[in-house]
Amino acid sequence: MSVSDIGQLRTAPVPINWHDGLPIPASEQFLRAVGDDYGWIGGFDKAGECRCILPYSIISKLNCRIVRFRHETIPLGNGLEIEAERQFLDMAMEYFRSIHIDMVVPAGNTALFRTYPSGAIAAPYGTYIKDLTLAEDELLAEMDAGCRKNIRRATRNAVEIRTGRDYLHLAYEMSKQTMARTGAQLKSYGEIARLADALGEQVCIFVAFQAGIIQACLVCVFSNHTAYTLYGGTAANPVQGAMHLLHWAAMCQFKELGVKRFNFTGVRIDPVPGTKQEGILTFKARFGGQLVRGYTWKHGLNRMKFAAYSFAVRLLHGGDVVDAEQGKLAGYQLAH
Repeated sequence: MSVSDIGQLRTAPVPINWHDGLPIPASEQFLRAVGDDYGWIGGFDKAGECRCILPYSIISKLNCRIVRFRHETIPLGNGLEIEAERQFLDMAMEYFRSIHIDMVVPAGNTALFRTYPSGAIAAPYGTYIKDLTLAEDELLAEMDAGCRKNIRRATRNAVEIRTGRDYLHLAYEMSKQTMARTGAQLKSYGEIARLADALGEQVCIFVAFQAGIIQACLVCVFSNHTAYTLYGGTAANPVQGAMHLLHWAAMCQFKELGVKRFNFTGVRIDPVPGTKQEGILTFKARFGGQLVRGYTWKHGLNRMKFAAYSFAVRLLHGGDVVDAEQGKLAGYQLAH
């Protein structure tokens, strides 16, 4: 159905009506845990049918009201063409401006948009997704030979995979140390624990041990729709293949639970050779999932506050992911 068939989408808040067939970042539990306020915006066609939803959270910081999208636009029913989605996002920006939101900052890694609204600052972004509805041997066959070899090597070297909420703090500390080695920072333990408490059994914590010593960790959130990797880490010198085995064990567990997809949550498009970002892309690509391309973006609804906020982010952190990647936007096209 084309844009002309559905007309201009009307935008309005809608009650949160989440179920296990929708992405977990759209759930009320998730949104409540990561923001000061939250909700869903719906896009309605001229017949009054809700064609899409957009989950969001609002953060109040330094006299600014900031929106982050925890998932991209979720089509309903017969889906939504990209141009209709762009118009919907335009209308959503007008709604947020009307409730005195100052800016939209880049979404979390669980969101990958197909398009972006007029006036936004956008950059190419992507993720790898594994289809867990495939048979286990097919999932293995998708991986490159080196990835399968690492999984076998870790198994031979008696790497043991354990799961459980009790490992949350251990996984957090390892992830924090891993990010610190590259100059990055992880959210506070209190923020992570609040999300884990809110989601309960829809959080899975995986840790890899050898001879009682932790080698790697991975924290995922999931619903029947998709499992998402939130964060992970390794020891400074982990047993070879520990992280590969950890991801494979996670995929197998989620497949057994009936989860349909495994989302590696975020890669840079065409990263500079030899950089950390290229290493992340290469690691995820070796598991053989589909590279899904899209956009991450930000939008200043209050120009003065957005300019001040952007200056502070550049000063303190060297900019955000959009600042780093927006130079790649020229000539970038999605494959449809």
